[in-house]
Amino acid sequence: MYRYKSGRVTPARRAAPPRDAGADAGADAEKFRDAPTLLCYGALAGYAYWLYAYGPALALLRSELHFSYTLLGVYSAIWSAGAALAGVSFAPVARRLPRAPLLWSSMAGATAGIALFTATRTVALTLTGAAITGFAGTVLLTCIQAILSDRHGERREQALVEANVGAAGCAVLAPLLLGLFQATPLGWRAALALPVLLLAGLYLRYRHQPLPPPPPARPTGYQARLSRSCWLLAAMVAVVIAIEFCPIYFGTEVLTSTGLRTAGAATAMSAFYLGILLSRIGGAYLIRRAGRTVLLLCVSLAVTTAGFGIFWLADQPTLAIAGLAACGIGLANLYPLSLALTLAAAAGNGDAANARTQLLGGVLVIIAPYLLGTLADHFGLRGAFTIEPVLIGAAALLLLAGLRLARPARLPRPARRPAEGWPAAAGCRLHLTASGGSRRR
Repeated sequence: MYRYKSGRVTPARRAAPPRDAGADAGADAEKFRDAPTLLCYGALAGYAYWLYAYGPALALLRSELHFSYTLLGVYSAIWSAGAALAGVSFAPVARRLPRAPLLWSSMAGATAGIALFTATRTVALTLTGAAITGFAGTVLLTCIQAILSDRHGERREQALVEANVGAAGCAVLAPLLLGLFQATPLGWRAALALPVLLLAGLYLRYRHQPLPPPPPARPTGYQARLSRSCWLLAAMVAVVIAIEFCPIYFGTEVLTSTGLRTAGAATAMSAFYLGILLSRIGGAYLIRRAGRTVLLLCVSLAVTTAGFGIFWLADQPTLAIAGLAACGIGLANLYPLSLALTLAAAAGNGDAANARTQLLGGVLVIIAPYLLGTLADHFGLRGAFTIEPVLIGAAALLLLAGLRLARPARLPRPARRPAEGWPAAAGCRLHLTASGGSRRR
């Protein structure tokens, strides 16, 4: 229909030119990886560097202080005890503190703990530094996961996997730099100071950056109760953490038993982290399509089993390193994907579920490496590593049981993403009516 104005026909509007799909993808990626997301990616990378450097650093510390495998297990247990304490305290603290103060204070605490660990040369003080870093670092990790979950909602799987890609990159660098610095007058301790530069840069760049708020507080007297499915999946996350930490803490010692020197074995641990990095890059691509989470978890468990078997039984350095790399490929996406399933099953209690995974993981990582170290003193390191296949089997059973108990009605409905600002999912709740239908309020 034509419109007439001043005796002239108003020309019809030209059709909009077709949109460039590549430009749309780039704009979506830029919107997805916004300032809070990049801050979380960088903070996780800094903490992951310390986390993955801790195992090789313990092997180098043990060669200096000449303590037993049992005490090596104590070092892993004390870090995990701090992590368990963080799991107990995170949910109540997160209800009282905004995300930003919690993020920056835990970052400062982790830095102080690693400084004490590296600046001292006694068992008591290095253990104290490990405990502080385990506590503050786990609070930092949990806060990062909460921010990413708050920010991205139903796309949390992609955010968590992408965050762990950067973490895996730092994990590759950590053992390499420890070995390189050990060959210099600075020593291996100087390599642990490098993340301080990254974290300081993040603070200077993002200290005034607003972060997405947590979900709205529950009514007074309400107690968040997690479903049985959520508890089983949280337990799976904990078992996955224990599976990963056993090679992290004792993988260097196994490689040493194949004929490598301690510094060479610590450097060779980079094959494990390189496998993690490559697998997470691939996982970040594959997870963009919905519905692949469970399949990727099953494939990852199978690859982990095969890779660990090669690493465990090999008596030559080359074969052991190849098995360790394959094990890393399998382990890479177990943690972020199982965590994403747990948070999805939490039905609005994300902070509670997030904290429970760290609590259970901290407790299990206290038990598993300490038990492994104690058994190694009595039966040898290879015999002690029998607990690893047991943990892998337990993870598979927990995944199966958790998925079987999960009900679609209990999982949060996807919320429409607003055009601007933070997602407004929290402002709309789903209430089931007596007739089985639903109404929005």
